[in-house]
Amino acid sequence: MIVGCTFINCAVKKKGIEFCWLCPEDKICEKWRKHREMGKLHDSFVCYQKLEDNISFIQEHGIAEFKKLQKTRERLLSEMLKEFNEGRSKSYCCIAATVLEIEDLEKSLAEARKQANGLEPKEKARTLHAILDRVANEKKCYLRLRK
Repeated sequence: MIVGCTFINCAVKKKGIEFCWLCPEDKICEKWRKHREMGKLHDSFVCYQKLEDNISFIQEHGIAEFKKLQKTRERLLSEMLKEFNEGRSKSYCCIAATVLEIEDLEKSLAEARKQANGLEPKEKARTLHAILDRVANEKKCYLRLRK
């Protein structure tokens, strides 16, 4: 017997909805509450720092608007990796693109481009990391996986 995701089993198979945020019981579901609480403290291969914010956004604006934002994040991540990845920054940039606000990512990228003009790849990466670290500290975000 193969055990599947308990959330998918409940939402999709039992209730016929896309995911828990569409469930009328999402505020009182103990399993979902525990998952969200753990997401505030620990990450797995996916960063859960934005889980609550993302759920709230989807509930308020819909999945189509959320997908648009994710496409913008994807574009910014691609730009960061193309211009500032010295070969070791992929995870770091992925987390930054996930947890920081789009406006902060755009400003950080613009600032890094100005400061890193003409630098070697390692120095360019350090420049972007320093800027993103500063923004993350101001916003009380973590740019490394929390295990």
